[in-house]
Formats: sequence, C-alpha cells, structure tokens
Amino acid sequence: MSKKDIENANFNDTGYSYTLSLIAGKYKPVILYCLMEYEPVRFNEMQRYLKKVSDKTLSQNLKELESDNLIIRKVYPQIPPKVEYSLSEKGHSLMAVLDQLCVWGMEHREQ
Repeated sequence: MSKKDIENANFNDTGYSYTLSLIAGKYKPVILYCLMEYEPVRFNEMQRYLKKVSDKTLSQNLKELESDNLIIRKVYPQIPPKVEYSLSEKGHSLMAVLDQLCVWGMEHREQ
C-alpha cells in the first residue's frame, strides 16, 4: 500500500469501524457476553453481573444496543413490571466475533 492509498482512505467507511461503533464502550461488550451466556436476563440480574454500574448507565447502554437491533427488550404486562433482555438475530450473528475474542483471550492470558 502506498502513501497515496492511505491519504484517500477513510476508516469510518470500513466494516471494522461499523462493528466497533456498535460494541464500543465499557459495558456493551460485557452486556452482550452476559446475554450470550445467560439469556434472557432481567435488568437487576444484569446489574449484579456488571457489579459497579449505575442504573442510568446500564439503562442507556441497553437502549443503545436495542436501538442498534442487537438486543430485544421484552416487557411483560404485570405489576410490578417484568422486563427481560435477550439477543436479537443480529446480536446472535455478532456472537461468533465476540466468541473469537474469548478464544484469543484464553489462548494468550497468563497462567
């Protein structure tokens, strides 16, 4: 690749950039991992899994993941309200990528 190629390149046009935009942040990858392992998951269960996350931060991350069609929010019509989160079809398709991060981490983590 020449210098001219990189001068005309735009990282924002890459699939890598798009994928990172969906999972970027401190909690989104962990939320997705949690749903991959334990779905469906209720809000309080997710909060306990993440330990030190505020209601507001968790709620915002869940809304963004739902907006990006990676998770599904199911509300049950009862009192008190019951809400469960699970992976969407698009979210399930991302799990192959996240699973490879797990594999790489297990292979390269110090014993």
